[in-house]
Amino acid sequence: LTSSQFGARFQSTDADAAAAAPKIKAPPMVYISGEEMTHYTTQLLLQQWVEPYFDTSSWEKYDLSCKSRDDTDDQVLTDAVEAGKRVGAIFKEPTITPSAIQVQEMGLKKAWGSPNGAMRRGWNGITISRDTIHIEGIELGYKNQVLFERHAVGGEYGAGWNEVGAGTLLTTYIPKDGGAPFVVDKRDLTDNHNVCVVYHNPYDNVRDLAHLFFNRCLDAKVTPYIVTKKTVFKWQEGFWATMKKVFDESYKDEFLKQGLLDRSGGDLQHLISDAATMQLIRWTDGGFGMAAHNYDGDMLTDQIAQVHRSPGFITSNLVGKSDDGSLIKEFEASHGTVTDLWLDHLAGKETSLNPLGLVEALLGAMAHSAQLELDTNPKDAEAKKVHAFVSNFNETLRLALHNTFRYGQGTRDMCGPTGFTTEDFVAKVAWRLDRYLQQQVEEQAPPELSEEDLPVPANKITAFDQKAILQLFEKYDKSGEGKIDFKNFSKMLMKMGVAPTKSS
Repeated sequence: LTSSQFGARFQSTDADAAAAAPKIKAPPMVYISGEEMTHYTTQLLLQQWVEPYFDTSSWEKYDLSCKSRDDTDDQVLTDAVEAGKRVGAIFKEPTITPSAIQVQEMGLKKAWGSPNGAMRRGWNGITISRDTIHIEGIELGYKNQVLFERHAVGGEYGAGWNEVGAGTLLTTYIPKDGGAPFVVDKRDLTDNHNVCVVYHNPYDNVRDLAHLFFNRCLDAKVTPYIVTKKTVFKWQEGFWATMKKVFDESYKDEFLKQGLLDRSGGDLQHLISDAATMQLIRWTDGGFGMAAHNYDGDMLTDQIAQVHRSPGFITSNLVGKSDDGSLIKEFEASHGTVTDLWLDHLAGKETSLNPLGLVEALLGAMAHSAQLELDTNPKDAEAKKVHAFVSNFNETLRLALHNTFRYGQGTRDMCGPTGFTTEDFVAKVAWRLDRYLQQQVEEQAPPELSEEDLPVPANKITAFDQKAILQLFEKYDKSGEGKIDFKNFSKMLMKMGVAPTKSS
């Protein structure tokens, strides 16, 4: 504590000033809301963790609840995809893809499909990054981080299919350039009941996926692996070949230099998907990354989530590319709407939802929105200020969140029956976040005060021994935090003989 810091604190009410400080205007972002327990919890997070510090009026909000999609005949999904393409930073709450039973229960016109396909197509999806979330000092599943890139397009998810009887199935390719068509596959169907499925794997963006994957592995200092079933599914050879070529051309030397290929024999290794499922169970030290096709990535990341306690401890980030080459990033939790807790909440029962995955998604979207703003205006002082504020806020909120878990004040999935309820946990983190941010304000250099800001006129301040005042203050500042609690304040007043008495 310096004398100038003491003077600034002594002559101003810093807590009041911080509370009255203008909010930072958050950069543009698309906010997609969902429903049920995760929607309820995310609104608590916004109200208590974000909105006290940010003006979010620049966020574009779209409601993808089943009712909203039904009321607009899914126009809201089209609008959200267009907005995401234009803005480039998206946060999405978990949503419901209604079953036939839910269609009846909700009175919907139809069973609206998953919005994910439309988003991946509209945002030129490259990969879905899914990484383990860690809290220092708390053992989950993997000791060190695990990264995963799941090819965001192609495979079974976009398949065409039909039920047919006996006959012949032809799959014919017609070139776009007017070349001669040819048969890709011909097969005779002898059974009377068949299901025919046709899909493809688009590979134009695999180079982009490779660059994203290898750069992230270098940043996280983990060993990369490529997963396919190419020994049986020969068409997957192209995925491995492209990834290996990019690696050899641009990344191998740096991985070798950092010693990140020691565990993989000094080169990029290919894993058959069957072997990968076994290694995910065995390699609990973590420290590795994997990249795979769409379906394999979906299955393997579910397995990672189970090893690492639950889907709540895994991130989910769709990365696409806009027409100008900038990255579009959509962040969401990798779990659903948590219907069981929502039903408990509606019944008036206590709930305890761990919001870690939701928070990481929200912070990721906010960070990307600030980065896009800075990239667009690299010399703009306000863009730099906002970027720095968002970065510091994200780090501070993570610290407040993680410390709350570390201090045994977490949700019941982490702390057992004595853990905090959903509402109490959010409130506790909000309290800790505000405290940490206030401490940062106090540690900054004090403002230059003009005479009218001073409660004591400048011509009288010189009459006081500021050094002696500081020594007296430090004597009663038992915590060393630059604050005097009521107990020590009372002692100080009584010691000085100026404490009010009952008779006075």
